[in-house]
Amino acid sequence: MENKLKKLKTRLIEIDDLHGAAALLYWDQATYMPPGGASARGRQMATLERLAHEKFTDPVIGNLLEELRPYEESLSYDSNEASLIRVTRREYEKAVKVPPAFTEKFSVHSSASYEVWTNARPANDFAAVRPYLQKTLDLSRQLADFFPGYEHIADPLIDFADYGMKASTLRSLFDELRKQLVPMVEALTAQPAADDSCLRQTFPEKQQLAFGLEIIKRLGYDFQRGRQDKTPHPFMTKFSLGDVRITTRVQENDLREALFGAMHEAGHALYEQGICEEFEGTPLADGASAGVHESQSRLWENLVGRSRAFWQFFYTKLQDVFPDQLKAVSLETFYRAINKVERSLIRTAADEVTYNLHVMIRFGLELELLEGNLTVADLPDAWRERYRRNLGIASENDRDGVMQDMHWFSSTIGGKFQGYTLGNIMGAQFYEVALRAHPEILDEMKGGQFGTLLNWLKENIYQHGYKYTAAELVERITGGPLRIEPYVHYLGKKFGELYRL
Repeated sequence: MENKLKKLKTRLIEIDDLHGAAALLYWDQATYMPPGGASARGRQMATLERLAHEKFTDPVIGNLLEELRPYEESLSYDSNEASLIRVTRREYEKAVKVPPAFTEKFSVHSSASYEVWTNARPANDFAAVRPYLQKTLDLSRQLADFFPGYEHIADPLIDFADYGMKASTLRSLFDELRKQLVPMVEALTAQPAADDSCLRQTFPEKQQLAFGLEIIKRLGYDFQRGRQDKTPHPFMTKFSLGDVRITTRVQENDLREALFGAMHEAGHALYEQGICEEFEGTPLADGASAGVHESQSRLWENLVGRSRAFWQFFYTKLQDVFPDQLKAVSLETFYRAINKVERSLIRTAADEVTYNLHVMIRFGLELELLEGNLTVADLPDAWRERYRRNLGIASENDRDGVMQDMHWFSSTIGGKFQGYTLGNIMGAQFYEVALRAHPEILDEMKGGQFGTLLNWLKENIYQHGYKYTAAELVERITGGPLRIEPYVHYLGKKFGELYRL
């Protein structure tokens, strides 16, 4: 049995190498590749993805998994060996339902669509991306149909990112959260708005990037196993556990973009850098779900990065970097500015209270597109209507409307946005438990120390990689299921104090 397990690992490592090479090509496309390379790059990435898919769906792997079943059943559920067999079988049974030719076709299309989007968005040219978006929708429906028996057409697509979740479950969860958030948004935006003019001065790019690097180093991001580069839409990518990279973008007239974007992507990277090295090259060397991954990026960006304790240490350092802009600005003014609650258009720049309304809008539109109740042609108008209804504001252009996020233009329609809100909910649950176990975390943060929190996260979340499902992790850490109450309590306490409600 140990020999069979070794054979399985050898094959899985070869497959992971192909995925790593494809990820490297995507990173290059999103950072340094000249425009002329787009066509060939799409073909190259598709070839690698097809080869990886063919190797993973080879019947030899299926036979090995079946032969290893008695061995798996003889081990404890928590053992690394049993977990590898269990998780690989789950992924294999999904993968064999999708033809390799379809995987290649979707990869070619996604690469071409992304290139068109990078040029169309700044030009506010939805007409240019519309046919690509229509094809993405058609392919997303085809992908879902490889998994017959679903309750909702989005369910297979959601399951890829957040295993075990369904559209019906998410609708119910989001409706419950929306009932709590809408009155909170109305109450907070009825108060005098915080003055955020201190953040909207001129902050040179070079200094912004340098300060962001100093912060994420202190958080624990290992630059011996990572780097940061610029891109049109920030992301984290991993080629191996020893090479986990992040990207960012900078606005010289708004300090928030690069500052909090760096902490967000570093949160993703800290997770990947903390996975058990024994899992390298196997399906276990990944995050538990999109939601769990977002719980970490949002935890470091918001629960830590927008906290008063965090800036009690970092604010004087920021003032030293930008004395002309911030020396006359008090910590309290700055703290209120970075936590300003307002109805806004851009998801990635939204405050903590309104952020999930942005996600819910996208999630609802995805479902309607997949159901056939909304056409791609009508999507821009539907987007504006939802923003008016849910946030009381609407974009006059598509650049800051339907084209603002890269997700639909580089992957599937369906399963791409729910993880952000799931992450906010999980992150608050996890952080509550961490603070209960280590009350000293807040005092350490005031001194620029984050080791206790990082080590707790490594022990309870990071090291396990994809070993446990999101539901299993939440149960193990919190002793119960996913709950919105800790998140709603966190928002109510923090912003109630800020806005004196």
